[in-house]
Amino acid sequence: MKSLLIKNGTLVCLSEDAPVFIENGGILIEGGLIKRMGKSSELERDYRGETVDARGGIVMPGLINCHTHLYSALARGISIKGEPASNFVQILEKLWWRLDRVLDKDSIYYSALVGIADCLRFGTTTIFDHHASNGYVRGSLDLIAQAVRSFGIRASLCYEVSDRDGKKVSDDGVEENLEFIQKAQSDKSDKIKALFGLHASFTISEETFKKIAGITKDIACGFHIHCAEDLADQEETTRKYGLRVVDRLEKYGILRPGSIVAHCIHISGDEIKKLAQSGVFVAHNPESNMNNGVGAAPVIELIGAGAKLGLGTDGYSANMFAELRVANILPKLVKRDPRVGWAEAFRMLFTENPRFASTFFEHPVGVLKENAYADLIILPYNPPTPMNASNVQGHCIFGFSYLIPEVVIVGGEVVLRDGKFFGVDEYEIDSVARREAEKLWRRFNNE
Repeated sequence: MKSLLIKNGTLVCLSEDAPVFIENGGILIEGGLIKRMGKSSELERDYRGETVDARGGIVMPGLINCHTHLYSALARGISIKGEPASNFVQILEKLWWRLDRVLDKDSIYYSALVGIADCLRFGTTTIFDHHASNGYVRGSLDLIAQAVRSFGIRASLCYEVSDRDGKKVSDDGVEENLEFIQKAQSDKSDKIKALFGLHASFTISEETFKKIAGITKDIACGFHIHCAEDLADQEETTRKYGLRVVDRLEKYGILRPGSIVAHCIHISGDEIKKLAQSGVFVAHNPESNMNNGVGAAPVIELIGAGAKLGLGTDGYSANMFAELRVANILPKLVKRDPRVGWAEAFRMLFTENPRFASTFFEHPVGVLKENAYADLIILPYNPPTPMNASNVQGHCIFGFSYLIPEVVIVGGEVVLRDGKFFGVDEYEIDSVARREAEKLWRRFNNE
């Protein structure tokens, strides 16, 4: 089996479950897994295989993004006609719902390629994607899976079912999820997984929820849904169905271990308790929430209640280190208390994200320990002040989190080195993506 030795690095793992800080360290990889860790000098002694010299840099587990939207990648720079959106529902109606109706086969595929490249470039090696392309539903997840395989990243995929574009689109979304779940369960690479995707309570009818609850009763699969991202979700759900969002998700069996509920901003104390008691995973997306002006999730209250709370980007960016920095700052602003946010932000990214993601794969991800997947990044950081196990978090958030990885490894395979991808022509991808974006924007403006 292929082996690889990473040497001369500072090994850093900030997970509460498996903390690691080893200077002049090395990692021996065999069969895509971490076999041994320790001092480089000890690991090099009897090793004769391929090596990667970290040159004193930080060697960390690859990062995990627990909620993103790859399909948004080709919207970069797009112009929207008319008055700017003044609230979240208008953002959906003027931009995202129009965009997903005009996505076609090629734009889905190239948006996935571009989005995945961005993730890897910023050191993310596992993603949980939430896809929508209501103009091209059936077969859309296969296109994204093809892009996943091209780059070798790990990904959980789903299609967000919604009734906003009619019954046929909704039914197609249900079938797309069911079919892809079966494919993912038979995938031998342990790279592609699936959840059952849903948009949000306020765009899903009673008929559709009942149908999904019946179909998924005996399927060993969680869900991936937006939850109370904007107050409109609560108001519309309550007005139409007589229940608050979390209560409605509970009614239809969505709140279960292995499910992701993203955002959870406009929730009550009782809803916080239900989320915590259910074992569902809450994905916090602070940058996107701030950008959309929807508010801030009650992070301190959720964690205090025992909820499983991790980090995503909601497609706003691919940079999980940036999300960490904002997750640290935002609670301080909300609470007007500089003491909060620090431990919570680190816990979300480095403990809860790996805990949750590792339940999907045969071996742990997001940690440095023996028998975990060798999904790793190397950051070129030469600390200007003393760094040790007790202060490495400070170096992370104020120092090496601003850097781009020199090397990204997934399953023991080097997929990116010195800004260049292996086995993938990024220049060609970007060139074709620009042409596809031009066509997509024309369809968007004529929609």
